[in-house]
Amino acid sequence: MTNPTPNTTLRVIPLGGLGEIGRNMMLFEYGDDIIVVDVGLMFPEEEMLGVDLVIPDFSYLQANVEKLRGVFLTHGHEDHVGALPYFCRDFSAPIYGTRLTQGLVRVKLQEHKLPLEPLHEVQPGETVKAGAFEVEFFPVAHSIPDACGLIIRTPLGTLVHTGDFKLDHTPVMDQHTDLTRLGQIGGEGCLLLLADSTYAEVEGHTPSEQLVGDALRNIMVNAEGRVIVATFASLISRAQQVVDAAVFTGRKVFVTGRSMIDNVAMARQLGYLDAPEGTIVGVDEMKKTPPSRLAIITTGSQGEPTSALTRIANGTHRHITIAEGDTVVLSANAIPGNEQAVARNVDNLFRQGARVLYNRVENVHVRGHASQDELKIIQSILQPEYFVPIHGEYRHLVTHARLAERVGVPKGNAFVLTDGDVLEIDEEEARLAGRVEASYVYIDGLGIGDVDEYILRDRAHLSTDGVLVVIVAVDAQTGRLVRPAEVLSRGFVDSDENAALLDRAARVAEGALEGREHAAPAGEVNARLKDALSKFLYDETRRRPMVLPVTVEV
Repeated sequence: MTNPTPNTTLRVIPLGGLGEIGRNMMLFEYGDDIIVVDVGLMFPEEEMLGVDLVIPDFSYLQANVEKLRGVFLTHGHEDHVGALPYFCRDFSAPIYGTRLTQGLVRVKLQEHKLPLEPLHEVQPGETVKAGAFEVEFFPVAHSIPDACGLIIRTPLGTLVHTGDFKLDHTPVMDQHTDLTRLGQIGGEGCLLLLADSTYAEVEGHTPSEQLVGDALRNIMVNAEGRVIVATFASLISRAQQVVDAAVFTGRKVFVTGRSMIDNVAMARQLGYLDAPEGTIVGVDEMKKTPPSRLAIITTGSQGEPTSALTRIANGTHRHITIAEGDTVVLSANAIPGNEQAVARNVDNLFRQGARVLYNRVENVHVRGHASQDELKIIQSILQPEYFVPIHGEYRHLVTHARLAERVGVPKGNAFVLTDGDVLEIDEEEARLAGRVEASYVYIDGLGIGDVDEYILRDRAHLSTDGVLVVIVAVDAQTGRLVRPAEVLSRGFVDSDENAALLDRAARVAEGALEGREHAAPAGEVNARLKDALSKFLYDETRRRPMVLPVTVEV
């Protein structure tokens, strides 16, 4: 790995969010100073069995902790702030963000019983000095209030990090992308632009959030029973749209899902969610309200196993049971990897008699990200010398880089990075300069990073062909069997119906240990048992269960 030359080299290091959806985290390093933009999480992909969350690898930052000057948050969605509770266990740097963003982070830190002292609230337009960097927050339109991009001034020039953004001329909560400020930066000169690539493949212009508000109002006007709207807990603007539609149609609103309840309460306290007195009701009043006069906001749009909507779909929610005439609205797109879980919930809701509306059949969600026409506008306004596409899978990054070159970025100055790549910029050029560690860190229950790719491989193995356990008791002195081998099967074959096969497997295990004149190390015994049984079971069944030998010396 190349070390930076003090006071001459700027290093751009993504630790997450490039080549994937989620886990957004970017480092900027100049001399003895590092700043961090966003610390997000990623929902586990289908093959990550048993994993709850995926967060960035902080090891490079831990090795350079004395350089850390601050963390700057673009907005409050989970894929940008969700890993902060794990980050804050190891680092105590100041964390800067706008009011609602900090409110959402505060809820998360309190849930994890972590101190709130690192949080520093800033206003759009405010500038924070952090070592060699000066960071200015500018407002952007996104699917959450108080979203910002960052103008980062360095000794080499000015960088612009858009965060998640789009150009919405009729936003729900009147927050526009500040093109005037970006035009001023373009006039001064932009060294590097880092721009959202999530929908770089999509031609045209992203529709306005106003479409969703109109759709929700029409749904509530025409629905005979309750209207249950599932969305992300941090999507405060969508919660506002539900409340507005409910007020228009004379409905009360009930909120369910722990994170949704916490975030709605916080947003109302800070003034980001406007609900007339008596609109949002508790459990008792909810149960007394006629179905035609009730709307419900819930978590679970991604099919999360413990979410409120999943419990509703499974019939296990404490207070809500689907009835004929209910309408369920999934006001979110499925994150890649969650499609099956979402589809399972939709099927279960249909089975219980609900009418289910989702984006394929109704305009109940619009993207919070810029499409190609908007990306071209940003490029044209800023005219950066260098460009790095961020926030997206690899095909999105490549498509965005090619788009940037068509709009005016010099050929070869658009860099498609992946997590861990190091881009170095000096007064002469920009170049790739090695890699740092940026692997997945898995959260499984209370464990942080104690699950690795080998454990996931074993879980996948167990999930496909099951496990066979062979227990042998051997004499500690001679190594000979002192009683017949025992074989147990889980997820491989039925023990009762295949008793003969398991008996033969036990005999194979005993045969693998015959002919020895002295005791052998347990590792050697286990290897012989595993080899013999694996071959026998594949020959007999064409399956490859995980074989776990257990050797007991007596």
